[in-house]
Amino acid sequence: MIVNKFEIGNTKTFTKLVQIEDCASFESGNVHPVYATFALGRDAEWACRLFVLEMKEEHEEGIGTFLTINHKSPALVKSTVLFSATIKSIINNEIICSYKALVGERIIAEGEQGQKIIAKQKLEKLFEGLK
Repeated sequence: MIVNKFEIGNTKTFTKLVQIEDCASFESGNVHPVYATFALGRDAEWACRLFVLEMKEEHEEGIGTFLTINHKSPALVKSTVLFSATIKSIINNEIICSYKALVGERIIAEGEQGQKIIAKQKLEKLFEGLK
């Protein structure tokens, strides 16, 4: 049972110092020394997950349902990025957040992320069925 202690408009933040391992690197090698979109997505999901960590019970876990990223501006290595996640909706076991990522006053990305809170046992059965 989800205990909802949050409401629409509540916000959580966290900061990320961009490291070299957060830069775009593929099979062909390093692309450029700026915060990669995929690393930014990981950290945006974490910002939104901060709500889930306080909402779920011991026998439950959160699982991502979607992530949108509008990557607007680069962030250099050693930049400090401030993520701000805001609740857009909570319906039953699903929470949807919007987020912004800023370096100083500059928005580097924004988007939305969704997660559902599900019993760990139900997730384990789902994953078993995929083998």
